[in-house]
Amino acid sequence: MGKKVLIAEDSSVIQNFTRKILEQQRFEIALVKNGQQVIDKIKTEDFDLILMDINMPVLDGMECTRQIRAMNDQKKSRVPILAITGNAKNYSLEEFKEAGINEFLPKPLDFDNLVKMVIQYTS
Repeated sequence: MGKKVLIAEDSSVIQNFTRKILEQQRFEIALVKNGQQVIDKIKTEDFDLILMDINMPVLDGMECTRQIRAMNDQKKSRVPILAITGNAKNYSLEEFKEAGINEFLPKPLDFDNLVKMVIQYTS
């Protein structure tokens, strides 16, 4: 089985495109629509990478990332997190790093770059 990627994204269109592209690369995909679902899912499963939308309902990607980084379980707290955002200009790279985000990908997504970064962070 391939590496496990959790896609946290409230847009079904982006979720489905991303899932299809990564499944073609042999990744195992789980989907959630908000930050609280990320926290619930990560408590019961381990992932090799999280693709985190920044603007989600219930719990946004920045706060969700901070909660993951604060977890006691080292495997869970150190999982690579790639932010996906249409509002990258609202945050500085420093703010992303401070929250614990490894990299960010602007929307609209460049899927070639997405695949390259997912492979890089899961290798």
